[in-house]
Amino acid sequence: MRLYAYLIYFFLYFPIAIIVFFSFNSGKHASDFQGFSLKWYPKLFDNPFLIDAFNTSLMVALISAILASTFGTMAAIGLNNLKGKLRVFYDSLVYISVMIPGIVIGIATLIALVTLFKFLNPLLANIWPTSFGKPPLLNLGYVSLIGAHTLFTMSLSILIVRSRLNGMDRNLIEASNDLYGTPVKTFLKITLPQLFPAILSAFLLSFTFSFDDFIIAFFVAGSETTLPVYVFSSIRRGVTPEINAIATLILTFTILLLLASHLLMKYKNYSNKGSKK
Repeated sequence: MRLYAYLIYFFLYFPIAIIVFFSFNSGKHASDFQGFSLKWYPKLFDNPFLIDAFNTSLMVALISAILASTFGTMAAIGLNNLKGKLRVFYDSLVYISVMIPGIVIGIATLIALVTLFKFLNPLLANIWPTSFGKPPLLNLGYVSLIGAHTLFTMSLSILIVRSRLNGMDRNLIEASNDLYGTPVKTFLKITLPQLFPAILSAFLLSFTFSFDDFIIAFFVAGSETTLPVYVFSSIRRGVTPEINAIATLILTFTILLLLASHLLMKYKNYSNKGSKK
């Protein structure tokens, strides 16, 4: 069984190790190693298209992570107060949204947005005051990217915060109510500090999923280009050490975020055990 596990991990991570190794290639061909060099990494910062794609991914991931963690926390608190069949129904919807393939979400979001734009654009054209100039034309772009990624990652935020709510010490909340604490003060002084590690962990995971997403962004990005979409377009022209360097940096960035999220979740579990003792 140990040998079987080693083979599985080798199969999963050996291709990634190859990409990292060839990112330090001094040659121009990805699979022809001609010596160790770091020259491809500085060249990444001289590529304006790459920088624009990175800035787009960073902005979309940051905004969508903030929205997903905020609305996910609100939804988790609301769902935690539900009981019976209604709670089972909403829980099922949350789990289903996590299990739906990304390509289905991308296609469904694209169809929904295009249909909505066809309805809203003529309506805006009719009601828009002529003194304000031309009416705004709703189209795919930053807003559609942020909206799609927020909906996609909000389910993860709900699950993470819900797990913290289920293990949270309720005695402190009851004690605050007995001491005539208002609901707002109880939330700010008692509930929010206990939820904060889970909220921050949900933010980091949402940011990671949004930053790395290709499938949904491919459908709803419109004229904007995210970093995964840029990498995919570049690979179609051939794999170069520059692409390997981009993949290595994205991998390092993602691992750091996931490690931070894991440490926060570990701290959350440790604090739960300490509060129970």
